[in-house]
Amino acid sequence: MESAPAPDNPLHPTLREPVNQVDPRAKTLWRIGPLILGVPATIAAIVVAVVVADARWTAALAAVALAALTVFFTTVVPLWRYRFHRWEVSEDAVYAQSGWFVRHRVIIPIARIQVVDTEAGPLEQMLKLAKLTVTTASSAGTIHIEGLDAELARATASDLTIRTQAFTDDAT
Repeated sequence: MESAPAPDNPLHPTLREPVNQVDPRAKTLWRIGPLILGVPATIAAIVVAVVVADARWTAALAAVALAALTVFFTTVVPLWRYRFHRWEVSEDAVYAQSGWFVRHRVIIPIARIQVVDTEAGPLEQMLKLAKLTVTTASSAGTIHIEGLDAELARATASDLTIRTQAFTDDAT
């Protein structure tokens, strides 16, 4: 049975966190979704508690639970996600880490990249953010880096596209 490679072995580097954090405005983006869902749902439960006598206590408990979940998902979760969402583009690879409860890390060698794109929905555009997606031929080899400054995402996509042109053979 083989043992794990030594941590200081240059042929088998240890997996470390990528160096770049996403833009701090990503925390605001991650707060908007829970607010859009949580506030109306809480209000609806309060209205039911006031209007429907037979459901008063159930609806009131639901309103309290919804309010608590909304507060949790708009205060704690964005801060926690921001702490762990990281990314990096090195000479040889694109590396991303995401997750607020379960950590997900993906490394894509530059030679394997097939498609690089950016995407920004209405909320991202309002906050001047974008998502960078780096794709390989493998379905497991896709990186989504959410919460990047829109200009940085475009520049990174452009840079990666230019760098992948150096690899003319089929790397799949």
